[in-house]
Amino acid sequence: MRDGHDVTVFEQRPEVRAGGGAVTIWSNGETVLRQLGVYMDGAGQELSTVRVVTSTGRPMTTLDVTAIVNQMGAPVRMVPRRILLERLLEGFPAERIRCHMQAVGVANGSRGVRVDFADGSWADGDLVIGADGLHSKVREIVGALHAEPTGWCSWQGLAALPEAADRHVAFVIVGEHGNLGLWPAGDTEVQWWFDLPWSPDFVRPERPIEVIRANFTGWSPLVDQVLATLTDADLARSPYPHFRHPIPGPGHGALTLLGDAAHTMPPTLAQGTNQALLDTMVLCKAIADFHRGANGDLPGALRWYEKTRRRRVAAVSRVASLQVSHGETVLRPAAMVPDRMMTWVLATFLRVVSHRRMAAAISRDLAAATAGSDEHAR
Repeated sequence: MRDGHDVTVFEQRPEVRAGGGAVTIWSNGETVLRQLGVYMDGAGQELSTVRVVTSTGRPMTTLDVTAIVNQMGAPVRMVPRRILLERLLEGFPAERIRCHMQAVGVANGSRGVRVDFADGSWADGDLVIGADGLHSKVREIVGALHAEPTGWCSWQGLAALPEAADRHVAFVIVGEHGNLGLWPAGDTEVQWWFDLPWSPDFVRPERPIEVIRANFTGWSPLVDQVLATLTDADLARSPYPHFRHPIPGPGHGALTLLGDAAHTMPPTLAQGTNQALLDTMVLCKAIADFHRGANGDLPGALRWYEKTRRRRVAAVSRVASLQVSHGETVLRPAAMVPDRMMTWVLATFLRVVSHRRMAAAISRDLAAATAGSDEHAR
């Protein structure tokens, strides 16, 4: 809407609410949020370090997040989903969000795109963006392949942070048959997750907290403190199976996909939210170039967006799907790599997959436009 677009959001759930615990916003995602005018100052917890150790306490690697921040020019923070959603919706007209609207059909026409809903209603527009998540109906309609399970799942949520914990340090602990994470998420909260094998014939245990404690008790004093506070009620919405989408080919007409609808991936790199934000950045540029007459027709602009994102998001998906993060034995060679080198590898990877030149150009243009507006106001 800020750019003059007439936008309506159709939400299939009965209300707009944030599910799950917290998300990691890396520097690449923070940059896009700033471009969108969404400022995360004071939200969640900025991180300085990620420590990776084995279940027996053996150090594997320590990532210097501060060095990554310095290279990429934006902080890395853990933010509860509810807070991120609040920031994203600030100033967005509530009447432009229509809940309980389940799409059942989408059709390209000579004058735009029509979406049919389960209640018999319909809506039309110049462009439809399918951002309807893992089980995307729009993805199904365009004929993209379904997501496949990776064989793992996460039990996760938010808990009170033990007083002894460093609020700037995140922990990943890897064992032979599972792993876990404890990432400070602001104030007294910590995002916890416990990853275990999963299969489609999974039967949920009656007392899941007993299963979690049986697998992870003794991995560290901090883990034991968190486990002591958790109950079956904290695990009520878990587990969340890990899936990976095949990256779709070109779309059709004035219809495209964004975020998890386009590229659900395992949470290993904590890049899901950040890749959705990068989708948004590139899609906004594609539409802006179209309006300036620099990108052909609207379907052509959407194909450019999809092509521009495909290779980079496919690389992120492949790395996130590697099973090395789930095996202590496989990861032992990582302990031989200097921490500085591991930090450099991650920073380089993030720069390569984040359209850094495009992001920098967009940020410069926005800064120049803002300076021009301020000068005109004076």
